[in-house]
Amino acid sequence: MSDGIVVDHVIPARAPWSHVVGRGQTLRIIDLRGNQAVDCLLYNADDLGERYSAPDTIVAQRNIFLVAGTQLMSNEGAAMMTITATTCAYHDTIGGACSRESNTLRYGHHTGHQHACVDNFLDEGMRRGLTKRDLVPNINWFMNVPVDADGTLGIVDGISDPGVSVDVRAAMDVLVLISNCPQINNPCNGFDPTPVRVVVLDATG
Repeated sequence: MSDGIVVDHVIPARAPWSHVVGRGQTLRIIDLRGNQAVDCLLYNADDLGERYSAPDTIVAQRNIFLVAGTQLMSNEGAAMMTITATTCAYHDTIGGACSRESNTLRYGHHTGHQHACVDNFLDEGMRRGLTKRDLVPNINWFMNVPVDADGTLGIVDGISDPGVSVDVRAAMDVLVLISNCPQINNPCNGFDPTPVRVVVLDATG
C-alpha cells in the first residue's frame, strides 16, 4: 500500500480483529459513525505473558483517562505504545469489557444469549494462542466513563463524533486484540453498534 499504509481494514459492527503492530509503527483507529466503543488489549508479540496493565498505566500517568501523550504500560513496567494523537478528548481504561455474565447481572437473564466483548476476545485470542486466563482489564477507545466525586462511575453517551481517531505508536512489537463492542444495552455504542476503521502506518508513514 502507498503512503506508508501497511494495513487498512474496516472492522464490522460487533466483530473482533487482531494484528501485530511492529515497533515504530502506528495504529490509527477511526470511529466512522461516532459513539462506538472499541475494546482493546495489548500483548508483547514476542512474549504473550507481558501484556497491557491498566493499573500500571494509571499510576504512571497519574490519570484514569487516556489522553494524548499517555504511555500504555505493561505488567512488566515497560511502555508498550504511546498515544501520539487523538481527536477524541479522552479514552477509558476502567470500564472493562462486557460479558454475557455482566450483561445478565446488569440487564436481565434475557440478555444471556447476546454476544459480548469477552466472547470476541476469546474467539480472536484463540487464533493467537491466548486463553481466558490471558484476558486482563482493557482499554476502551472512545468510551465515556465519567467518575463522580464519590467514586461512582457510569457508562454514558460517548464523546466521539463521526471520523474521530486515535493514533498509538508501538514501542515494541505489539499484538493488538480488538473487540468492536457489540453492546446494545447501554449507551456506550448509542444502542447501535457500528463499524470502525483500523489503519497501520509504517514508521516512515
